Amino acid sequence: MLAKACCQLHSLDLQHSMVESTAVVSFLEEAGSRMRKLWLTYSSQTTAILGALLGSCCPQLQVLEVSSGINRNSIPLQLPVEALQKGCPQLQVLRLLNLMWLPKPLGRGVAPGPGFPSLEELCLASSTCNFVSNEVLGRLLHGSPNLRLLDLRGCARITPAGLQDLPCRELEQLHLGLYGTSDRLTLAKEGSPLLTQKWCHTLRELDLSGQGFSERDLEQALAAFLSTPGGSHPALCSLNLRGTRVTPSTVSSVISSCPGLLYLNLESCRCLPRGLKRAYRGLEEVQWCLEQLLTSPLPS
Repeated sequence: MLAKACCQLHSLDLQHSMVESTAVVSFLEEAGSRMRKLWLTYSSQTTAILGALLGSCCPQLQVLEVSSGINRNSIPLQLPVEALQKGCPQLQVLRLLNLMWLPKPLGRGVAPGPGFPSLEELCLASSTCNFVSNEVLGRLLHGSPNLRLLDLRGCARITPAGLQDLPCRELEQLHLGLYGTSDRLTLAKEGSPLLTQKWCHTLRELDLSGQGFSERDLEQALAAFLSTPGGSHPALCSLNLRGTRVTPSTVSSVISSCPGLLYLNLESCRCLPRGLKRAYRGLEEVQWCLEQLLTSPLPS
């Protein structure tokens, strides 16, 4: 009834709903050509709905979000990445939130998919162990030069080398925080400069919380913000270094070189003096932190 009566309906939010998948598929088959946005909560019925998307019933879809419900589903979602690229070629935002999912294996000799040429935001944030690797990220983003936001919080298998290979040159938000992940993978101690050297001219938000980079590695990474093309000030306005090994001199340098920094998280930073390991919000607090760092004795 909705598909026939609401001829201008282009967005459908089915999160936490009990609508049967057969009804959703029927709706998409009728109105899919005009659909632009779709929000889903993962359940046993999600597969049928995604199957309709893979069948190109929504060729103009721009936003797709699939998130976990209150009752977490223990069965991983298997996502045919290349088929989704073909079925939804106009996708601009793809969010798989707190979801355990697996990419469908790419067979031998199979050519890579067409990519998502219009994709601007990819969010794969998760609070649990996930299977996102450099290879998976490459399959998703090899054709996405216009990406602006990349959220990989909890994706402990992703390395700086894998991120450096991505085709996007104008990334504005990069979230790599690891928040109490149960994954026992050994974290990389080197490589963070690969990220900042690639995107220091465009990054507005950078989250490295919980990463294992060494003091020297972080110093080299954040030094990229000391000089930007054309002598302009860095765009960085939010920096999360919670739980990292960043040093006082490195923090002082990045604050001094980024006058637009409005959020700085230094909680649980073991190399910083006591009393300064907290989050700073607003220009005044960030500048106060700089003053304290410049006048405080170095930690023993």
